[in-house]
Amino acid sequence: MSELVIKDGEITCFGSSVEYDYKDVGQIDGTLTVSLGVNDASQQDSFQRENITGLVISPDGEFLVYNVKFGALVVRPSA
Repeated sequence: MSELVIKDGEITCFGSSVEYDYKDVGQIDGTLTVSLGVNDASQQDSFQRENITGLVISPDGEFLVYNVKFGALVVRPSA
């Protein structure tokens, strides 16, 4: 089990903060998408492999995170 925390634009996952320069927020067919990126082209490849680069909330309320190596469905732990 891993913890994902999103608070005031700060994202923490797998115990580390995601250091990003910008985020693009969009909506496609009712799906909310957030893409994260860095401005330095020489760091783009390592950023995409080491960090979460996207967040998605589907119209059904499913919450997903991904990068170029993985994608994961995030669920709240049951009480």
